[in-house]
Amino acid sequence: MGATAVGASVAGCLSLNGADSDGDRPVLSAPENHERIKESGLPHPIYGEEIPEATVPAPLHERSITTTEFTGDRHLMLTFIYTSCTTVCTGLTAALRRVQADATDRDYADEIAFLPTTFDPEYDTADVLESYGKDYGVDFDAGNWYFLRPDTPDDAKAVVQDTFGVAFEQGDESSDGGDDETDHDEMDHDRQFVHTSLILLVNKDGVVERAYTGGSPDGNDIVEDARTVVEGW
Repeated sequence: MGATAVGASVAGCLSLNGADSDGDRPVLSAPENHERIKESGLPHPIYGEEIPEATVPAPLHERSITTTEFTGDRHLMLTFIYTSCTTVCTGLTAALRRVQADATDRDYADEIAFLPTTFDPEYDTADVLESYGKDYGVDFDAGNWYFLRPDTPDDAKAVVQDTFGVAFEQGDESSDGGDDETDHDEMDHDRQFVHTSLILLVNKDGVVERAYTGGSPDGNDIVEDARTVVEGW
């Protein structure tokens, strides 16, 4: 599908909270628990930090996407999922889809991009991702939704866990598809992963405005946050 090898590098998670220029700062105010979060040393990017850079295949677009390529052009929303998930991933995907719908309704669809990334590339082929998106009502014609799929499980670890700090582990080794010759249709669809959850709302400077953890965020809150960032830029 025209995919290239995954490349990932931590872009410093540089804090820009003290920047003086109009561009290098978050639009949203810091969350109430921001100081405690900073001191806790969380593995994922947090408010006021730059997002890491990673280049990942986008199979439905037959090219690769670099997470920082939209800097200066679009705000971003990123999350990390697998399509067989029946719990938190459904809410994470629905949250991004809700913002996409609002962006279309309020004419900021060209100001934002959505990058949901699978960490189960063995099952989540291009066809599976496309079907999954249609099930959630994703508007592929809007030109702002990019499913990202690392080529291999090792690449998924490098991007999702090592670069973005989202831990995951497959819980049932018996569902890993067996040997390399196993047909995709014969693989167990009920593939279970234990994983942390994260949605990042990132402004056009590549700076994190919100890092939503602990499950899917309230739909109204995440839409309001996205609107505020777009309108306040």
